[in-house]
Amino acid sequence: MPDARFAELLKADQEHLIHPLHHPSDHADPFICTRGHGVTVEDISGREYIDGLSGLWNVNVGHGRTELADAAATQMKELAYFSCYVGSSNIPAITLADTLVEITDNEMQAVFFTAGGAESNESAFKTARFYWKARGKPGKAKIIAREQAYHGLTLQTMSATAMGGVYWKMFEPRVPGFVHVQTCYSYRFQGARPGETVGQAAARELEEAILREGPDTVAAFIGEPIHGAGGVFYPTDDYWPLVREVCTRHDVLLIADEIITGFGRTGRWFGMMHWQVKPDILSFAKGVTSGYLPLGGIMVSRTIKDTMDSVEPGDRWWHAFTYSGHPTCCAVALKNIEIMRRERLCENAARMGERLRGALVDAFDGHANTGDIRAGKGLLAAVEFVEDRATKKNFAADRKVARRLQAEMMKRGLITRTRPAAGAHPAPGDMVFFAPPLVITAPEIDRMVGIAREAVEAVLGA
Repeated sequence: MPDARFAELLKADQEHLIHPLHHPSDHADPFICTRGHGVTVEDISGREYIDGLSGLWNVNVGHGRTELADAAATQMKELAYFSCYVGSSNIPAITLADTLVEITDNEMQAVFFTAGGAESNESAFKTARFYWKARGKPGKAKIIAREQAYHGLTLQTMSATAMGGVYWKMFEPRVPGFVHVQTCYSYRFQGARPGETVGQAAARELEEAILREGPDTVAAFIGEPIHGAGGVFYPTDDYWPLVREVCTRHDVLLIADEIITGFGRTGRWFGMMHWQVKPDILSFAKGVTSGYLPLGGIMVSRTIKDTMDSVEPGDRWWHAFTYSGHPTCCAVALKNIEIMRRERLCENAARMGERLRGALVDAFDGHANTGDIRAGKGLLAAVEFVEDRATKKNFAADRKVARRLQAEMMKRGLITRTRPAAGAHPAPGDMVFFAPPLVITAPEIDRMVGIAREAVEAVLGA
């Protein structure tokens, strides 16, 4: 592209486009993406990069799938949009709801569609409050979430999100009724008793919070099966079964935030399947369409659906979005799921996830600044770097380790996300995330990790 045209685009972008997490200091030289194919994307100058984060954790079937574009075009020619408010429906929405229930092995009962992840978690919180009011327990309204969680940035989901307070600072006051407990972060968890696993300690802390707040005031507990943006924290295998027991014991709904972990990301259709734990509400988005069109939603258990159906008309579930059940988005999701089934992408994610884990261990386990390697369940991994392995001391913020790692990876043809150190231990350290499209091959895994290793050596030494 001629330099003059590029300059015009950049000026228009900087003056007229407000970006998520906007600040001009981070947008002086933006990456302008123009096309993608498979696991790679191309910038405005024609340079190609491995997409190490699947767009934003969501392009599960890879870039450039013409089948998905064709599905959208076909549906648009027949019926692009019509309201799905009560009393009206459409075939793609009905078919997709049925398909989604099926791939949960019929553990869930019914689906409400949104346009994205924050809307999905917003819907989950409102549904939890509705459920307890309908059951004659209107005091059960609080939501317990976890430290280092990311659940969205609408006002209510922002109040559940807890990543060091960075998302709260300029938008407070938060919505009342949100409580936070430690997550199952084995590398830095504080307060485990002698003989306790981190999973046992984290589940105990959840139960203590429920009892402290009063079970009659707590509507739900929300958690990502494996954290995404907060740090890709893998729980111990005992954690989620224990959490399910705690929630059941105290009549607290369990909301599984599967927005990142759903649709094959962890090598299963949904992350909770690794621990055979059934949530009461399951929120989803991202991978349901592989990001080709905006779509999300919640799935609810039979008990919740029966409760929704049992109330008087005047007490109905007064919740809605214009684009709920959008026929074109649902048609694309159906084709996306068809591709995932046909190409066995859950299975490939599981195989390539093992390859990724092994490659990360080989590349980084012996490095003096490697604190923790988290990988092995599908294509969702992270490496956390520290100044001192023995003490878990984090790098000082002014060293900008995460940002420098990101820049060095990009120089070498890999785009992915990093998270800077959030403070002194036990706050998380500088992290690099890996969540490539589920179509990735073994040579592409090796190339991606090889680039990351070169970047680490450039910033931290061999």
